[in-house]
Amino acid sequence: MAKAKATVHGAVSLVNAIANQKGATLGIELKVEATIETTPGKGISIQSENKSLSSRLINKTIEKIVSKKDLEQNKISITLDSEIPTGYGLKSSSAISSAIAMACAKIFKPKMTDQQILLAGVDASIESKVSITGAYDDACSCYYGGFNVTDNAKKKRIQFEKGPSNLIAVIFIPKNRKRGNLKKLKMLSSIFENAWELARKANYWEAMIINGLATASILNSEPKIITELIEKGALGASVSGNGPSIAAVTKKENESAMKKVFSALEGHIIVSKINNKKAEVHEV
Repeated sequence: MAKAKATVHGAVSLVNAIANQKGATLGIELKVEATIETTPGKGISIQSENKSLSSRLINKTIEKIVSKKDLEQNKISITLDSEIPTGYGLKSSSAISSAIAMACAKIFKPKMTDQQILLAGVDASIESKVSITGAYDDACSCYYGGFNVTDNAKKKRIQFEKGPSNLIAVIFIPKNRKRGNLKKLKMLSSIFENAWELARKANYWEAMIINGLATASILNSEPKIITELIEKGALGASVSGNGPSIAAVTKKENESAMKKVFSALEGHIIVSKINNKKAEVHEV
């Protein structure tokens, strides 16, 4: 009998990685908690209020960490508690796979490094087809917090630093979950490359704005929303991930101005602080 609980946070996109396998993200405080308990027996059971979670992703992540022998001898019960809406580009699957990998490692492989835990979730995301690139950029910001600029193909962090703690992300969650054609993002690969180069040099907000205008034009959002958010004081604004959520990063005093821009659209708003805290795990 063993029990461990991991806490991992979400993130928003600064540069979408689909076009070039190079991405940039920023951690936010919305979190996922995964509690894993083992009892004698066999099988995996998942408890969560969220019905749209990918059990395939969860099972694959567990298989990456827990040996076949241990799976034969242990019933693994997972309880997930998430503040991150799934399927809106706010990195819920990266946060969930990292939290599960972390809690499993605590019980079964306590010597695993951060990178090994991270890659277990990334590889499980690719194998369960939850992510096209494995979302190494997303996983890094969920796991480490702050700004992370990554080369997803090489699974390498190129640039990282803490985010300014006086900023908030005002996130719009549209009522309509429709996303655009992701393949079309590759048509603008040179634009995403430019945005990534800016992020690599720590010009995060410029990168986010370029990414926002490029992704909005392809992924069924209105590019003019991005410009309106900037006009009202957002440092950066973009479609997050593959959408359809839109995130604006700004100072606290501009919160109501951001909400006003979004008020013309159908959906709801979440406000989250920037997160610089690394993911945590402890035995319960």
